[in-house]
Amino acid sequence: MAHAQRASSEGLLCLAVALTTPLSSTLCLTDGLSASFRVSFMNNQKQQKPTLTGQRFKTRKRDEKERFDPTQFQESIVQGLNQTGTDLEAVAKFLDASGAKLDYRRYAETLFDILVAGGMLAPGGTLSDDMTRTEFCLFTAQEDLETMQAYAQVFNKLIRRYKYLEKGFEEEIKKLLLFLKGFTESERNKLAMLAGILLANGSISASILSSLFNENLVKEGVSAAFAVKLFKSWINEKDINSVAVSLRKVGMDNRLMELFPANKRSCEHFSKYFNEAGLKEISDFARNQQSIGARKELQKELQEQMARGDPIKEIIAFTRDEMKRAGLSEQAMIGMIWSSVMSSVEWNKKEELVTEQAIKLLKQYSPLLKAFTSQGLSEFSLLLKIQEYCYDNIHFMKAFQKIVVLLYKADVLSEEVILKWYAESHQTKGRSVFLEQMKKFVEWLKNAEEESESEEEEAD
Repeated sequence: MAHAQRASSEGLLCLAVALTTPLSSTLCLTDGLSASFRVSFMNNQKQQKPTLTGQRFKTRKRDEKERFDPTQFQESIVQGLNQTGTDLEAVAKFLDASGAKLDYRRYAETLFDILVAGGMLAPGGTLSDDMTRTEFCLFTAQEDLETMQAYAQVFNKLIRRYKYLEKGFEEEIKKLLLFLKGFTESERNKLAMLAGILLANGSISASILSSLFNENLVKEGVSAAFAVKLFKSWINEKDINSVAVSLRKVGMDNRLMELFPANKRSCEHFSKYFNEAGLKEISDFARNQQSIGARKELQKELQEQMARGDPIKEIIAFTRDEMKRAGLSEQAMIGMIWSSVMSSVEWNKKEELVTEQAIKLLKQYSPLLKAFTSQGLSEFSLLLKIQEYCYDNIHFMKAFQKIVVLLYKADVLSEEVILKWYAESHQTKGRSVFLEQMKKFVEWLKNAEEESESEEEEAD
């Protein structure tokens, strides 16, 4: 026991001295230590050395090349397509299985170029000469809708299986549209049909159409011709409502005119072109969008004129000119005028004051309203707009009857229209509240009408 304690003390002393003493001195000091201690000390030193755990594997160049070399990737895809041939079911299965072995994420553009054009595309849309190609691709397929629908299924299955390809596929379509001049007419037709089917099914976004507004494509008429084929296949798959919703979603519902050069960018030219192509739905949609755009601009200008306090006669003259230029009906115009008038002031938030404020404003603009209610339908449209406005703006709920009476006295709304509205043609919005408000006034109108009729009979 004493021997063990002494050996331990000597070991600690030696270690302390070794850390603070030059090597030569340390060697001298340790000469006097026992042989058994020196062996023990050296073993302890060996045990304190750090060790590495685990194994390291060296990746073989051959394996790395298959996964990350673009040439090898292309050869693998081309070879697989050559083996499957025109059997699109086999193509879909091959692409599904290859995604586990090949790097689709890195080479998405290469993959889609091959599936569409048969090989890698150089800038401008020509096939690269130094790459392997396949004759089994979209551009070499039959030019008919049924075949394009089958190809659309191949792309849909691939993207559903490998979701990360979705964005890359949209970018590919945008690129292909910019390359349209480099393709043959038949290739463009096939691509247009495929894009229309994919748009109808929601596989790609309508934002891809931005590529068609390229100046060179527009100038040479390529964009408009491509759009005809695309919209035909789109509407064949779904309907015009699908087109309208998708275009509005990406803010392109007002940009279809840009398919034509500036000197041909008119409703008349657009309608003629698409009507002759058998796409009246697109023609009507574009015309309606242009009308909506014109209405927004007109309403904005009306509000600015009212804010400036322009004379009523000038506002009437301006509005008539714009209504004629835009081809708007009086019924459409009176609704815009009503909205402009009611948007021209900041309303009081107190219900008891807002009615007084409204009456004052409408007295001022009653000549403007009268100028655009020369027809019974226009009067009726205005009355329904008033009902809708008072219902949607809670502070105006009690003002409805007073507004109608004011406009009746100003010869804006006629007795016949008010009675018709009361009897059968009112909206459901706030119906019971507004009918109750109008009850006494309608009774007065009926009595006045009966008195007038009896006076006429006595006169006869």
